[in-house]
Amino acid sequence: MKVQLYFIGKTKEKYLRTGEDIYSKRLSHYLPVSVDTLPDVRQGGKMSSDELRDAEGKVILGKLNPEDRLIILDEGGVNHSSVELANWLEKELQRPARRLVFVVGGAFGFSQEVYQRADQQLSLSKMTFSHQMVRLFLLEQLYRAMTILRNEKYHNS
Repeated sequence: MKVQLYFIGKTKEKYLRTGEDIYSKRLSHYLPVSVDTLPDVRQGGKMSSDELRDAEGKVILGKLNPEDRLIILDEGGVNHSSVELANWLEKELQRPARRLVFVVGGAFGFSQEVYQRADQQLSLSKMTFSHQMVRLFLLEQLYRAMTILRNEKYHNS
């Protein structure tokens, strides 16, 4: 199964982009993975948060295939330990879907249509992080999960 990650808007901080590049490269040794940045909505700064969420939602939904398994990163989602995430990921990768799609939304979250389409909501912490930091954390945790599944030295239990 291919793993697709979509991020809304560019990562502005160079140190975060560097980290994203490091972990996406590491992750690619285990999975066919693609990381794509979806452009910010034009004139988004002039929109209300609801309008912006709806516009971003249309972009996200336009990137999906009907058979995709959609996982959105949301503070209200399911929390896992790293080992639990590895076990969850292993089960997800065994599903018949052709793509496992993770989406990190914009600063205001997701539209109702994206929530309705999502197969699952995943949270990386009960704490709130910037959506730009979540990108790096997600890539690192997916990499960590793969090393756990392969019994490789990275994660300390």
